[in-house]
Amino acid sequence: MNIHIQGIPIYYERVGSGKPALLLHGWGANTAAMQPIAKCLAGLGREAVTLDFPGFGQSGAPPLAWGVPEYAACVREFMRALGIEGCDVVAHSFGGRVTLLLASAEPTLFGKLVLVDAAGLRPKRKPVYYFKVYGYKLGKLLGRVPLFDRLFRIGERQKSAGSVEYQQLSGVMRATFVKVVNLNLTGTLKRIPNETLLVWGSEDRETPLWMAKKMRREMPNAGLAILPGAGHFSYLDDYPRFCAMMKILFEV
Repeated sequence: MNIHIQGIPIYYERVGSGKPALLLHGWGANTAAMQPIAKCLAGLGREAVTLDFPGFGQSGAPPLAWGVPEYAACVREFMRALGIEGCDVVAHSFGGRVTLLLASAEPTLFGKLVLVDAAGLRPKRKPVYYFKVYGYKLGKLLGRVPLFDRLFRIGERQKSAGSVEYQQLSGVMRATFVKVVNLNLTGTLKRIPNETLLVWGSEDRETPLWMAKKMRREMPNAGLAILPGAGHFSYLDDYPRFCAMMKILFEV
């Protein structure tokens, strides 16, 4: 199904019947990544509503570079259009960023929150990271001088700079990625009163376990469930245990 939000065609799916739960996917993913969770919830007598964020899956791209606030506003309008305000939400990775911002601004928008390997906190950086960042910025300045650019091939080298995710993007989504990852949502945590379950893989390297522990400390009503041996897609790595937790939380 499709709906237009802010002039952008948004693809979404509804699976099951009963009280709705909104599922928000991670960066680079789409509704397909959330289908195992949707199937689990449908089996518990719930309706699972999934959407492709703008720029992913079958949804259109944003007209210009978006940050987390723009994605949050889009989800807010999507929920209003479908009449599912007050629903529970299960959010993975980037979807967690959006959920943190929305729930901190308007807690009644959601019921229970399930944040799975959620992003949103600033990573701990080693000195070498800042060396690379400032080196990149200096290179951009020197690259404007034709002589330096020819001698050191600065422009050519900078084309391969950045993370794998960054290199795989182009145009508006590359600029969007930069805006998204640079927003630190630590300050939102204390303002989220919703009952929250943090589900984390013990071996998550993308959003390490220390982030989950910080969220648990800062959020007033949060608990943490660690899936031993699981990685960033912990709900897939230990699907039976994940579904068992969903049954405790959501079964009608």
